[in-house]
Amino acid sequence: MVSVNIRDLLDAGVHFGHQTRRWNPRMKPYIFTQRNGIYIVDLRQTAAAFREALNFLRDLAADGGTVMFVGTKRQAQDAVRDAAERTGMHFVNQRWLGGLLTNFTTIRKSVARLKNIEAMEEDGRMELLTKKEGIKLRREKFKLFRNLEGIKEMDRVPDAVFVLDVKCEHIAVREAMKLNIPIVAIVDTNCDPEGIDFVVPGNDDALRSIRLFLSAAADSILEGHGIHEKAVEDAALQAVEEAASQAAEAEGDGKASLPQAAATMKGDAEAHEVESVDDGEEVEKTENAKESKE
Repeated sequence: MVSVNIRDLLDAGVHFGHQTRRWNPRMKPYIFTQRNGIYIVDLRQTAAAFREALNFLRDLAADGGTVMFVGTKRQAQDAVRDAAERTGMHFVNQRWLGGLLTNFTTIRKSVARLKNIEAMEEDGRMELLTKKEGIKLRREKFKLFRNLEGIKEMDRVPDAVFVLDVKCEHIAVREAMKLNIPIVAIVDTNCDPEGIDFVVPGNDDALRSIRLFLSAAADSILEGHGIHEKAVEDAALQAVEEAASQAAEAEGDGKASLPQAAATMKGDAEAHEVESVDDGEEVEKTENAKESKE
């Protein structure tokens, strides 16, 4: 089980919130104190909340669920991609496209367009175009790839989203809430925790803090993948064993029926033989009777 203790959080600077003049009153329950005009987050609450969030992510992955990592701030972009690639999950680390979740069918059309342009490059069709058309298509591909890179293989909306900054990613949060998709979020002192399913209070700006949260989340998802794979293997093994058992029972029933069939056939043969003898005796009696009359 993945765990993050208070010392880990302290070393990563998770406890540093925003300036006291830039805060959201709804974060008051998660604030420990203020120091030099900076709010200090209560790391005891952070550790407990993050532990609950990690367990949720592990169980979701164990059930075969999918997670989308969302973090478009410059300092979060690489870490978001790394976590998603480690776990085979989806991500958005550039601009969030409006309707990405709530209008997913339209987004899929853009993904199809991107894949079509990539196919044209691979099979040489791009070279058949004029120079101007080729440049135009490559620019279109660059723009589409930048925004859709992390969701190219996403064929349905995710089962959960992991958000690094609910204020910055407010559109993503709003769409997930509208679709009742569970939200795990790192919520700083300037953010509104309302509507977030798993509120993890902490620093959402420092790179060390971001990497700590994403790394632990990825580890929990990988742990869930291991549980899922083992469950699939166990189910397959059980199916093979049941099939073998049924085959053995069927074979046993077949062998048991052979002596019975042989006995039946033997009985029929003996009965036929008796009937033949009886018929012979009747013929002999008839012939003797005829001779007596003569």
